[in-house]
Amino acid sequence: MKKNKVLQGAALVASMGMLGGQAMASMGNIGTTYGVLPSDIASAQGLSLFNTQVSAVYYNPAYLAKDPRGELTFGLLHAEHELRANSLGGAAPPIRNGDVLQDSPSQHVLVGMKTDLSSMTRFKHPIYMGVMLGVEKYGEEMMAFESATSNEGQYFEYGRQPLFLVLGGATQIWRGLDAGASARLTLHSDAELRATTTLGGETSYESLNVSAKPSIRPILSMNMDWGESFCPDGECWYNGLETALSYRGYSNTKTTVDANTVIPGTIGEPGLSLAVTTLDSYQPDIFALGMLYGKERFRVAVGVELQRWSDLEEEFEGDTIKDQAVEDGIGVLEFKDIVIPRVGAEFKLSPNYTVTGGVAYSKSPLDSDASLDVNYLDADKLIVGLGLTAQFDDPHFFAFPVRFDLAYQYQKLRPRDFDLYATNSPSYPQSYERVEAEGDVHVFAGSVTLKF
Repeated sequence: MKKNKVLQGAALVASMGMLGGQAMASMGNIGTTYGVLPSDIASAQGLSLFNTQVSAVYYNPAYLAKDPRGELTFGLLHAEHELRANSLGGAAPPIRNGDVLQDSPSQHVLVGMKTDLSSMTRFKHPIYMGVMLGVEKYGEEMMAFESATSNEGQYFEYGRQPLFLVLGGATQIWRGLDAGASARLTLHSDAELRATTTLGGETSYESLNVSAKPSIRPILSMNMDWGESFCPDGECWYNGLETALSYRGYSNTKTTVDANTVIPGTIGEPGLSLAVTTLDSYQPDIFALGMLYGKERFRVAVGVELQRWSDLEEEFEGDTIKDQAVEDGIGVLEFKDIVIPRVGAEFKLSPNYTVTGGVAYSKSPLDSDASLDVNYLDADKLIVGLGLTAQFDDPHFFAFPVRFDLAYQYQKLRPRDFDLYATNSPSYPQSYERVEAEGDVHVFAGSVTLKF
């Protein structure tokens, strides 16, 4: 089994190298790990269910109907990671105390657009459409990908993020009641490699076929404005109260590699076949419920998310690089469902300037403290954010309002201990080292939005 893993890993590396190189990737995406737009990042996603910007297409597509104006948004996101592992001793020579295992930043260019499609139909009823796109390495890298085992340990969620693409729409179905639906697209890639090679690694008669197909997962939501629905005159105590309910279906990004090689004089026809299917990014089913209370100068929201990570164990059973970590035995990888509370608020300092803040606490979905060969690390996170918005309704150079957003978010990973296991360690089947995982994440984002 071990030899098979090594050969499969070699085939994957060779194939991905021909596809354009590797990148430090993760099991997250920008929408759940950090936030899509600066307004989401600043509120620690506490106000994301009630965000009138185009990022609503991911969190709560029904809220696209809240603001009838169209908009075009351009943004940048930069996330700095310093994820460490402190050695607590073990059978193997320890890694350095405070060793930084991951400091590769995640850098996204963001593009979003929202518009009213009713002018394209014979119906007067408004139908709003939104699309949100995020591409890694400031637009240069659409598929951030790496799947590997690790003796030193590797962090579960952070790193470069895969292509983020969501398309959806919303409409009002009753006074104060809006409904929306979106589709999140991820890629499932296939690579087929055929070659004849010498023992020195020189290849000939190469054939490489690569294909990728989209996987479409649903996002559904409803939003109710209690004052608009039941108190049209605006004199009720619950005027300004809103409730949102959202469901985001699970999604994943994975790659399948089928490689075959012939080594004349050593391995004849039909050759040596190597097959790899591996999971890179995964997002669970997410159920979100939020309530907002707002007046002219402020809005405050509270929300909870249920994330069903326990289903990931079944996904790893089909992963030929990491499946040993979910088999019965030593260092079994286990996940649990988690509930994340979020609180967000915004306050208008003046007609042009608004300050936004938020806090959230996320338990780690990683239930086990060991995972054979894979050695995933993760921890509970305290998340706080702060941001500033400037909106000018009558700018000098544009006929429509312009909005500028800046945001900062800090995530503190609380210390947590893990045992590291490796089948190639002299101490196997015993753990060769115990480490304490902890770290800090700093996220910076900015955007410009043109209203029309």
